Amino acid sequence: MMKVSIITVTYNSVQTLKRTIESVFAQKNVDWEHIIVDGASTDGTVNLIQSYEKEYKGRLKWVSAQDRGIYDAINKGLSMAEGDVVGILNSDDFYKYDWSLSRLVAPFQDETIDAVYADVEYVRASDIDTCIRYYSSAIFSPALMRLGFIPAHPTFYMRRKLIQKIGPYNIEYRIAADFEFLLRALYIHRIKTCYIPESLIVMRVGGVSTSGIKSHKIIMKEHLKACKAHGIYTNMVILSLRYVYKIIEVLYTQLRLKNKRKRC
Repeated sequence: MMKVSIITVTYNSVQTLKRTIESVFAQKNVDWEHIIVDGASTDGTVNLIQSYEKEYKGRLKWVSAQDRGIYDAINKGLSMAEGDVVGILNSDDFYKYDWSLSRLVAPFQDETIDAVYADVEYVRASDIDTCIRYYSSAIFSPALMRLGFIPAHPTFYMRRKLIQKIGPYNIEYRIAADFEFLLRALYIHRIKTCYIPESLIVMRVGGVSTSGIKSHKIIMKEHLKACKAHGIYTNMVILSLRYVYKIIEVLYTQLRLKNKRKRC
Protein backbone atom coordinates (compact mmCIF):
# COMPACT_ATOMS: atom_id res chain seq x y z
CA MET A 1 0.00 0.00 0.00
CA MET A 2 1.19 3.50 -0.82
CA LYS A 3 2.42 5.43 2.22
CA VAL A 4 1.53 9.08 2.81
CA SER A 5 3.56 11.54 4.89
CA ILE A 6 1.38 14.24 6.49
CA ILE A 7 3.38 17.26 7.67
CA THR A 8 1.91 19.51 10.36
CA VAL A 9 3.72 22.69 11.39
CA THR A 10 2.89 24.07 14.83
CA TYR A 11 3.71 27.02 17.03
CA ASN A 12 1.66 27.68 20.16
CA SER A 13 -1.15 25.69 18.57
CA VAL A 14 -2.62 23.96 21.60
CA GLN A 15 -6.08 25.41 20.88
CA THR A 16 -6.34 23.87 17.39
CA LEU A 17 -3.88 20.98 17.12
CA LYS A 18 -6.13 18.44 18.86
CA ARG A 19 -8.72 18.74 16.08
CA THR A 20 -5.97 18.33 13.47
CA ILE A 21 -4.56 15.21 15.14
CA GLU A 22 -7.95 13.60 15.62
CA SER A 23 -8.83 14.18 11.97
CA VAL A 24 -5.63 12.33 11.02
CA PHE A 25 -6.52 9.42 13.32
CA ALA A 26 -9.93 9.21 11.64
CA GLN A 27 -8.52 8.59 8.15
CA LYS A 28 -9.40 5.16 6.80
CA ASN A 29 -7.82 2.82 4.27
CA VAL A 30 -4.52 4.74 4.04
CA ASP A 31 -1.03 3.92 5.29
CA TRP A 32 0.09 7.25 6.78
CA GLU A 33 2.76 8.75 8.99
CA HIS A 34 2.24 12.05 10.79
CA ILE A 35 5.20 14.43 11.07
CA ILE A 36 4.72 17.31 13.52
CA VAL A 37 7.32 20.06 13.41
CA ASP A 38 6.93 22.44 16.33
CA GLY A 39 8.70 25.78 16.64
CA ALA A 40 9.54 25.52 20.37
CA SER A 41 6.01 26.27 21.61
CA THR A 42 5.46 27.50 25.16
CA ASP A 43 1.68 27.09 25.47
CA GLY A 44 1.31 23.35 26.05
CA THR A 45 1.51 22.25 22.41
CA VAL A 46 4.42 19.92 23.15
CA ASN A 47 2.57 18.34 26.08
CA LEU A 48 -0.42 17.77 23.80
CA ILE A 49 1.75 16.04 21.19
CA GLN A 50 3.32 13.85 23.86
CA SER A 51 -0.10 12.89 25.23
CA TYR A 52 -0.99 11.34 21.86
CA GLU A 53 2.27 9.46 21.24
CA LYS A 54 1.03 6.05 22.39
CA GLU A 55 -2.12 6.34 20.29
CA TYR A 56 -0.04 6.83 17.16
CA LYS A 57 1.49 3.37 17.60
CA GLY A 58 4.75 4.29 15.89
CA ARG A 59 3.26 6.43 13.12
CA LEU A 60 4.30 9.77 14.65
CA LYS A 61 7.54 11.67 14.15
CA TRP A 62 7.92 14.99 15.87
CA VAL A 63 10.46 17.61 16.83
CA SER A 64 10.27 20.85 18.79
CA ALA A 65 12.98 23.46 18.20
CA GLN A 66 13.30 27.05 17.08
CA ASP A 67 13.11 27.55 13.34
CA ARG A 68 13.14 30.32 10.76
CA GLY A 69 9.42 30.27 10.13
CA ILE A 70 6.66 28.13 8.64
CA TYR A 71 8.48 27.13 5.47
CA ASP A 72 11.70 26.26 7.27
CA ALA A 73 9.58 24.00 9.46
CA ILE A 74 7.93 22.42 6.42
CA ASN A 75 11.38 21.74 4.97
CA LYS A 76 12.34 20.00 8.20
CA GLY A 77 9.25 17.86 7.82
CA LEU A 78 10.14 17.05 4.23
CA SER A 79 13.58 15.86 5.35
CA MET A 80 11.91 13.51 7.85
CA ALA A 81 9.30 12.16 5.42
CA GLU A 82 9.46 8.57 4.20
CA GLY A 83 6.13 8.33 2.39
CA ASP A 84 5.63 7.90 -1.34
CA VAL A 85 3.34 10.94 -1.28
CA VAL A 86 3.58 14.08 0.87
CA GLY A 87 0.97 16.63 1.91
CA ILE A 88 0.78 19.57 4.35
CA LEU A 89 -1.92 19.70 7.04
CA ASN A 90 -1.17 22.68 9.25
CA SER A 91 -2.39 23.05 12.82
CA ASP A 92 -5.26 25.33 11.72
CA ASP A 93 -6.46 22.70 9.23
CA PHE A 94 -8.25 19.38 9.47
CA TYR A 95 -9.65 16.71 7.16
CA LYS A 96 -13.34 17.23 6.47
CA TYR A 97 -14.16 13.53 6.17
CA ASP A 98 -12.67 10.25 7.38
CA TRP A 99 -12.16 9.39 3.72
CA SER A 100 -10.53 12.69 2.67
CA LEU A 101 -7.01 11.28 2.60
CA SER A 102 -7.96 8.12 0.73
CA ARG A 103 -9.69 10.30 -1.88
CA LEU A 104 -6.57 12.43 -2.25
CA VAL A 105 -4.32 9.39 -2.59
CA ALA A 106 -6.48 7.35 -5.00
CA PRO A 107 -5.34 9.12 -8.22
CA PHE A 108 -1.72 8.13 -7.51
CA GLN A 109 -2.58 4.58 -8.52
CA ASP A 110 -2.02 6.01 -11.99
CA GLU A 111 1.76 6.19 -12.11
CA THR A 112 1.65 9.11 -14.55
CA ILE A 113 0.02 11.37 -11.94
CA ASP A 114 2.58 13.49 -10.08
CA ALA A 115 0.30 15.52 -7.79
CA VAL A 116 -3.33 16.05 -6.85
CA TYR A 117 -5.34 18.95 -5.48
CA ALA A 118 -8.94 19.61 -4.49
CA ASP A 119 -11.13 22.29 -2.89
CA VAL A 120 -10.95 23.72 0.62
CA GLU A 121 -13.42 25.36 2.97
CA TYR A 122 -12.57 28.33 5.19
CA VAL A 123 -14.21 28.61 8.61
CA ARG A 124 -13.93 30.87 11.65
CA ALA A 125 -12.18 29.51 14.73
CA SER A 126 -15.35 30.25 16.70
CA ASP A 127 -17.54 28.21 14.32
CA ILE A 128 -15.74 25.43 12.48
CA ASP A 129 -18.99 23.95 11.17
CA THR A 130 -19.95 26.93 8.98
CA CYS A 131 -18.14 27.59 5.71
CA ILE A 132 -17.54 31.31 5.17
CA ARG A 133 -15.58 30.90 1.95
CA TYR A 134 -15.40 28.00 -0.47
CA TYR A 135 -12.07 27.94 -2.31
CA SER A 136 -12.53 26.04 -5.54
CA SER A 137 -9.46 24.90 -7.46
CA ALA A 138 -11.61 24.10 -10.51
CA ILE A 139 -10.53 27.10 -12.57
CA PHE A 140 -6.82 26.62 -11.92
CA SER A 141 -4.36 26.26 -14.75
CA PRO A 142 -0.62 27.03 -14.72
CA ALA A 143 -1.25 30.04 -16.99
CA LEU A 144 -3.31 31.65 -14.21
CA MET A 145 -0.30 31.72 -11.91
CA ARG A 146 0.59 35.03 -13.59
CA LEU A 147 -2.49 36.35 -11.78
CA GLY A 148 -1.36 34.81 -8.49
CA PHE A 149 -3.71 31.83 -8.65
CA ILE A 150 -2.67 28.51 -7.15
CA PRO A 151 -4.66 25.37 -6.37
CA ALA A 152 -5.70 25.10 -2.72
CA HIS A 153 -2.35 24.45 -1.05
CA PRO A 154 -3.74 22.47 1.94
CA THR A 155 -5.10 19.93 -0.56
CA PHE A 156 -1.92 19.67 -2.65
CA TYR A 157 -0.34 16.21 -2.38
CA MET A 158 2.74 15.31 -4.41
CA ARG A 159 5.07 12.38 -4.96
CA ARG A 160 8.05 12.74 -2.65
CA LYS A 161 10.58 11.80 -5.33
CA LEU A 162 9.46 14.82 -7.36
CA ILE A 163 9.72 17.15 -4.36
CA GLN A 164 13.32 15.97 -4.01
CA LYS A 165 13.86 16.79 -7.69
CA ILE A 166 12.19 20.22 -7.64
CA GLY A 167 13.66 21.26 -4.32
CA PRO A 168 12.33 22.46 -0.95
CA TYR A 169 10.39 25.61 -0.09
CA ASN A 170 12.41 28.79 -0.50
CA ILE A 171 12.52 30.40 2.95
CA GLU A 172 13.47 33.79 1.46
CA TYR A 173 9.72 34.20 0.94
CA ARG A 174 7.97 35.13 4.20
CA ILE A 175 4.40 34.29 3.19
CA ALA A 176 4.33 33.18 -0.45
CA ALA A 177 6.88 30.35 -0.44
CA ASP A 178 3.99 28.02 -1.24
CA PHE A 179 3.30 30.07 -4.39
CA GLU A 180 6.96 29.98 -5.41
CA PHE A 181 7.17 26.23 -4.77
CA LEU A 182 4.04 25.55 -6.81
CA LEU A 183 5.31 27.89 -9.53
CA ARG A 184 8.36 25.67 -9.89
CA ALA A 185 6.33 22.47 -9.80
CA LEU A 186 3.38 23.44 -11.98
CA TYR A 187 4.61 26.21 -14.29
CA ILE A 188 8.31 25.44 -14.73
CA HIS A 189 8.41 21.64 -14.44
CA ARG A 190 4.85 21.12 -15.76
CA ILE A 191 4.21 18.12 -13.55
CA LYS A 192 1.05 16.14 -14.33
CA THR A 193 -1.76 16.82 -11.88
CA CYS A 194 -5.24 15.57 -11.12
CA TYR A 195 -8.01 17.85 -9.83
CA ILE A 196 -10.55 16.34 -7.43
CA PRO A 197 -13.79 18.39 -7.54
CA GLU A 198 -14.61 18.03 -3.86
CA SER A 199 -14.01 19.91 -0.62
CA LEU A 200 -11.73 17.66 1.45
CA ILE A 201 -9.91 20.01 3.86
CA VAL A 202 -11.23 22.62 6.30
CA MET A 203 -9.02 25.61 7.11
CA ARG A 204 -9.50 28.16 9.90
CA VAL A 205 -9.04 31.79 8.85
CA GLY A 206 -6.48 33.94 10.61
CA GLY A 207 -3.29 32.18 9.50
CA VAL A 208 -0.25 33.96 8.14
CA SER A 209 -1.68 34.16 4.60
CA THR A 210 -5.19 35.29 5.64
CA SER A 211 -4.41 37.86 8.33
CA GLY A 212 -5.16 41.29 6.91
CA ILE A 213 -4.08 43.95 4.43
CA LYS A 214 -0.43 43.94 5.50
CA SER A 215 -0.03 40.25 4.72
CA HIS A 216 -1.67 40.69 1.32
CA LYS A 217 0.77 43.47 0.43
CA ILE A 218 3.65 41.15 1.27
CA ILE A 219 2.04 38.38 -0.78
CA MET A 220 1.71 40.69 -3.78
CA LYS A 221 5.39 41.69 -3.59
CA GLU A 222 6.49 38.09 -3.18
CA HIS A 223 4.38 36.93 -6.12
CA LEU A 224 6.09 39.56 -8.25
CA LYS A 225 9.49 38.48 -6.95
CA ALA A 226 8.80 34.79 -7.66
CA CYS A 227 7.54 35.40 -11.19
CA LYS A 228 10.50 37.63 -11.99
CA ALA A 229 12.93 35.05 -10.59
CA HIS A 230 11.54 32.45 -12.97
CA GLY A 231 11.23 34.71 -16.01
CA ILE A 232 7.43 34.90 -15.94
CA TYR A 233 5.89 38.24 -16.88
CA THR A 234 3.30 39.78 -14.58
CA ASN A 235 2.64 43.08 -12.83
CA MET A 236 0.60 44.59 -9.98
CA VAL A 237 -2.48 45.13 -12.15
CA ILE A 238 -2.51 41.56 -13.41
CA LEU A 239 -1.99 40.16 -9.91
CA SER A 240 -4.77 42.35 -8.52
CA LEU A 241 -7.34 40.61 -10.72
CA ARG A 242 -7.18 37.64 -8.35
CA TYR A 243 -8.76 39.73 -5.60
CA VAL A 244 -11.78 40.50 -7.78
CA TYR A 245 -12.31 36.76 -8.11
CA LYS A 246 -11.87 36.27 -4.36
CA ILE A 247 -14.54 38.87 -3.59
CA ILE A 248 -16.97 37.12 -5.94
CA GLU A 249 -16.08 33.79 -4.33
CA VAL A 250 -16.79 35.08 -0.81
CA LEU A 251 -20.06 36.73 -1.85
CA TYR A 252 -21.20 33.55 -3.57
CA THR A 253 -20.42 31.49 -0.46
CA GLN A 254 -22.36 33.91 1.74
CA LEU A 255 -25.33 33.83 -0.66
CA ARG A 256 -25.39 30.04 -0.57
CA LEU A 257 -25.22 30.11 3.22
CA LYS A 258 -28.06 32.64 3.43
CA ASN A 259 -30.28 30.58 1.11
CA LYS A 260 -29.51 27.45 3.10
CA ARG A 261 -30.66 29.13 6.29
CA LYS A 262 -33.88 30.25 4.59
CA ARG A 263 -34.71 26.66 3.61
CA CYS A 264 -34.25 25.35 7.18
